[in-house]
Amino acid sequence: MKSLQHTIKAIVRRGEESGYVAECVEIAVVTQGQTLDEVTRNLQEAVALHLEGEDLSALGLAANPTLVVTMEVEPRYA
Repeated sequence: MKSLQHTIKAIVRRGEESGYVAECVEIAVVTQGQTLDEVTRNLQEAVALHLEGEDLSALGLAANPTLVVTMEVEPRYA
């Protein structure tokens, strides 16, 4: 039996025009916001809405998975 994931991974990167975009790796959730705080709130809400009423084990997820966010940043050179 395949083990269930306890985390949902998401990547936050700068948007092409402005603000930030967050995209989940395991589930089909993408959202955006003008600030890091806003994109984080929007991501939490979007994931909750996406998973509402779903059979988490059918998605390969354990009950009450944690959202793990990674941020992509451009390196700065001296």
